[in-house]
Amino acid sequence: MFGNMLGGSGDMQGQVGELVEKLKLEAGLSDEQAQKVLHTIKNFVVDKYPMLGGAVNNIFGGK
Repeated sequence: MFGNMLGGSGDMQGQVGELVEKLKLEAGLSDEQAQKVLHTIKNFVVDKYPMLGGAVNNIFGGK
């Protein structure tokens, strides 16, 4: 789901994947739950801080 939306370099994809794994391990979330958390955070940041939208979308991907 979320991993397929990623834009940017492979390194960014690796970091987002690492964050998903960290959420799964430390918060006990499923893969789907961890990806939903990242999607929610991404949307929140872009909505609240539109000037960061380009950077956030480069890291997490965007539509």
